[in-house]
Amino acid sequence: MASLWVKVCGLRTPAGVEAAAAAGADAVGFVFHEPSPRNLSLEAARELQRAVPPGMTRVAVFLHPSQALVDAVLAEIAPDLLQTDASDLAALRLPEGLGVLPVLRSGAPLAEPLPGRVLYESGRSGAGELADWSSAAGLSRRTQLVLAGGLHAANVADAVRTVRPFGVDVSSGVESERGVKDVKLIRRFLRAAREAAAGLVAEENG
Repeated sequence: MASLWVKVCGLRTPAGVEAAAAAGADAVGFVFHEPSPRNLSLEAARELQRAVPPGMTRVAVFLHPSQALVDAVLAEIAPDLLQTDASDLAALRLPEGLGVLPVLRSGAPLAEPLPGRVLYESGRSGAGELADWSSAAGLSRRTQLVLAGGLHAANVADAVRTVRPFGVDVSSGVESERGVKDVKLIRRFLRAAREAAAGLVAEENG
């Protein structure tokens, strides 16, 4: 398999962004969904941008957003990718050229044809619930699948070996309390994910 893509989602502090970057994450996710404990105001998100190093992908994460919220975030933050449920995307007007990361959920109907890259999640985002790894493994053979849902340092290696995803996404699994990221947990997660991916590459290369 190719190098594993890793996203740390729901970041709210510069220290969290810096920890994700130092640990080797490829992307950081900023949540714009008011009921979430990880929700950011536009002002807070603007401040966090300063901690994101060049080359790291910035993902604006939504859940059933209004067009007005999406427009405001795109104008103020100019993210590299927009992430929301695949069913949301059809109703949104997005600028040409903006990358999207459609979210598919365990047990829900699949978008057909499958997008070239998807995030596969459990039924509820940010709740620490595992996605269906068996279904995810099947999908990962058809598209670039980013596995999310209930991942943490103790299970991400099993997830990588079972699903063989393009990437993994972590949020609650690197928190010391709900909505509060832990620098040490971020490091442990990245290390476990990278070591598992490296092990698969070694197996493939014989």
